[in-house]
Amino acid sequence: MLVDSAKIERLISENIPDVTVRMSDLRGDGEHFSAYILSPAFAGKTRIEQHQMVYKALESLMEDELHALAIQTAVPEE
Repeated sequence: MLVDSAKIERLISENIPDVTVRMSDLRGDGEHFSAYILSPAFAGKTRIEQHQMVYKALESLMEDELHALAIQTAVPEE
């Protein structure tokens, strides 16, 4: 099942505070995405913890809608 990148971005934005999300559909097929996610909420967290926050935000899509998502997280520079 295809998923809209706007839906992925919306779920991340609703669940992670003060976030900036840049989405890319890697193959133009609605199944393979990359996301660059910037949020001060990631400060002090390991990369694994940051990615867990993203996966938790997307858990409603993980079972059958979202096939592949490459995640890059970052904390804004002070």
